[in-house]
Amino acid sequence: MLFNSLEFFVFLIVVYLLHWIILRKSLKFQNILLLLASYFFYGLWDWRFLSLILLSTIVDYYVGIQIFSSSKASVKKAWLLVSVIFNIGLLGFFKYYNFFIDSWVDLVAMLGYNITNTWTLKVILPVGISFYTFQTMSYSLDIYYKKLKPTIHFLSFATFVSFFPQLVAGPIERASNLLSQIDSKRDFNYKQQVDGIKLIVWGLFKKVVIADAVAPIVDDIFSNYQNYSSSTLVLGAIFFGFQIYGDFSGYSDIAIGTAKLFGVELMSNFKFPFFSRNIAEFWRRWHISLSSWFQAYVYIPLGGSRQSKVITIRNVLIVFLISGFWHGANWTFVVWGLLHALFFIPVLLLGKNNTYKTGIIAQNTLLPSVKELLKVCYVFSLVTLSWVFFRAESIKDAFGYLYRIFGNFSFEAYLHPSGYRMIDYYVLILVFVLYEYVIRKNERAPFQFKNKFLRFFVYAVVVFAMLLFYDSGVDRSFIYFQF
Repeated sequence: MLFNSLEFFVFLIVVYLLHWIILRKSLKFQNILLLLASYFFYGLWDWRFLSLILLSTIVDYYVGIQIFSSSKASVKKAWLLVSVIFNIGLLGFFKYYNFFIDSWVDLVAMLGYNITNTWTLKVILPVGISFYTFQTMSYSLDIYYKKLKPTIHFLSFATFVSFFPQLVAGPIERASNLLSQIDSKRDFNYKQQVDGIKLIVWGLFKKVVIADAVAPIVDDIFSNYQNYSSSTLVLGAIFFGFQIYGDFSGYSDIAIGTAKLFGVELMSNFKFPFFSRNIAEFWRRWHISLSSWFQAYVYIPLGGSRQSKVITIRNVLIVFLISGFWHGANWTFVVWGLLHALFFIPVLLLGKNNTYKTGIIAQNTLLPSVKELLKVCYVFSLVTLSWVFFRAESIKDAFGYLYRIFGNFSFEAYLHPSGYRMIDYYVLILVFVLYEYVIRKNERAPFQFKNKFLRFFVYAVVVFAMLLFYDSGVDRSFIYFQF
């Protein structure tokens, strides 16, 4: 059941009415409803994998209690290892088993040996497994580090793990935020409801009008990169950046907006990352729930930046390589992570990683300075370069793509595979960037204009654009569902 489908909105309306009208006086029954609705939502993908969510829920619920109640440090650590090994093992088997087998076979073949029986399995990747395993694991880690006390309510914990707005593609929530809200009485708040609907509409716009509009162009260019000019390949990489941003941040907006409808506030996952002035700022604005997860549970436990420069660089490399690998069982993602580490390390060594920790571009002025604009373009260029590895099917394709860009630069106007005018897409992206610049102060208020006429004009344009671009015959699932 996709967020951008009619079926989802029928489902959402039914659950919403039951939650606020029929069950409004009982938190327990509201949580039962949300749990059953979440299992139904997930079960429509593949009901067999509901057992994995339930098993993960049971393991970390029990582990959390054992860690908290144990008096010996060694016992606490042993129980924590149960959670880590179980969740990483679950993720490793379903997501990386065949990758490791194939990589082993390739390595042995390079040494002159051929293995005919590779022991690969037809493993189906359960949607959302990378997200909910990290979410449950963070619960056990927070209890171990004494940042959290375990809940005694299994129903609340199960709802926290499977909460359907953010179940399959995040944000990856911490129990200190989401579980505490599920455990507490939620009151109906009109402003919160309106804000939620606005975010849903804006998220749908980014998905339907931006991501899905450029997707056929990106697919065509990356699938046939050998036949296109350098300028067209640059266009493909840039458009993919907007595709994945519109797709993933659009999903996050819909998830956050949907949660608001049930009185729940999720963390922000994107804060206008394409206006970042260095790569450190980019990672504070892009997929925030994942980058903050790695910072809290990998980077800081490794020593963070509190030790020598060599150790700090090692920690940065580890975090970005793991982050790349988290995205998929392909060496392209590992190289993508490595590139971002190489982009990040100079910023760290120069002591610039906290330069833009707070504040936004052109914070107190209408327009950015020339210096700021050049920095934004520089960061955007680095990120766009790395997207080639993220999008390419293989390392060979990624390097082949880049070679055709830089090896012998050529220019040729790109023609849309369906014959549409490309100028329409350039204007669309430009208007989108300018609009995001206008609303850059608050990622949760996409329609923040005080003038009612202007606000309703924007509403009308957004809705009209969605109706114009929506194609019911095209299956456009969200990109991060594969991760």
